[in-house]
Amino acid sequence: MENVDKKVEEKLRTFDDEKKEEILANFNHFKQYLSGKVEIGEKMGLSEERLAQITQKVADYLAKHEEPKNREEYLLQELWKVGDKEEQHMMAHMLLKLVKQE
Repeated sequence: MENVDKKVEEKLRTFDDEKKEEILANFNHFKQYLSGKVEIGEKMGLSEERLAQITQKVADYLAKHEEPKNREEYLLQELWKVGDKEEQHMMAHMLLKLVKQE
């Protein structure tokens, strides 16, 4: 699974700025994008817990390196910043739950 972590980190560092802007500009686009990635992860056989760990890594990166583009992202970022690691992990599970309902 360490290989998956490295791939996630590399993807985050090299993500095309234009594509990133397109995804983050609208919260529904962000949810659709995340939903697609979750679906791919499930097809690869990743467990709910592993998906939450990856989601947590992505959310942590976004909170540290990206400015929110809308109110929903601003709220998520603020909640992320005030949460401890356990709360952030639970929030990652909740994000997964949210996008799976789409």
